[in-house]
Amino acid sequence: MNRRNRTLVVVGVAVMLASLASFGVYRAIRQIPVREVPIATRHAVVARQAIPVGTMLSKDQLDIVAWPDASPVPGGFTTVDEVVGRGVTSSLVQNEPITESKLAPKDSGAGLPPTIPNGMRAMAVKVNDVIGVAGFTVPGTRVDVVVTVGAGRNEQTMSRVVLSNIQVLAAGTMYDREKSRDGKAITATVVTLLVTPRDAERLTLAQTEGQIVLALRNPLDVEPVETQGVRMAALLGAPDPKPIKTVVQGQPRMVAPPPPPAPKPYTVDAIRGAKRADETIR
Repeated sequence: MNRRNRTLVVVGVAVMLASLASFGVYRAIRQIPVREVPIATRHAVVARQAIPVGTMLSKDQLDIVAWPDASPVPGGFTTVDEVVGRGVTSSLVQNEPITESKLAPKDSGAGLPPTIPNGMRAMAVKVNDVIGVAGFTVPGTRVDVVVTVGAGRNEQTMSRVVLSNIQVLAAGTMYDREKSRDGKAITATVVTLLVTPRDAERLTLAQTEGQIVLALRNPLDVEPVETQGVRMAALLGAPDPKPIKTVVQGQPRMVAPPPPPAPKPYTVDAIRGAKRADETIR
């Protein structure tokens, strides 16, 4: 075989091997599953920055971003005009989608009132670092309200839990000029609690007649608290005083039952001759 024939054979073998390799690669590529990349065909309104509770939304606080059509945001919005002018009832983080559940109804304004559920009331109580649990009573936490009532004419000092599992709506500072001697404003910490109308009455009475303290709760602990309270005598380990009996006009007097009668002595009939007598055995 001359040189020319050997060259043709080598070229033919190379072309055949290249064809087989190309066919194998083609088959391997065809067996790869098709991957579909979601294409954004919708839009969603998101927060451009962190927005606190009670803020009235404006256009400079919002952005419109592309959103996959396959996974829409439940209760979301697609245009900024649907959101502008509504109050925020739950704090928002940056780039969080705006939803209907986190906004106040239209024309209800902003601030704290839209965040109050129907049938509930918001009440503010003045606290300090001790009463407010060193500043840990932040919005969203839950507390118990403990009241201490001073000694009266016939009663001792007593502490008791009067409200249980109360949600904190807001916590901040207020300025009080009336208690300032030089006319300057004095800052005071205020905690706003979410209560029912009946609890609002109890909280008002507790603030007026005694001193309240907030007890911070674990958010997973939702069991109501029922206590009998504690008095000063019980705190110091003294025995409970005897109950005082009182007589109400028109009602029968409560008298202690009389002691049981003494047992009768044993007697024996003694006959001595013609005489008969009863003798007591002692």
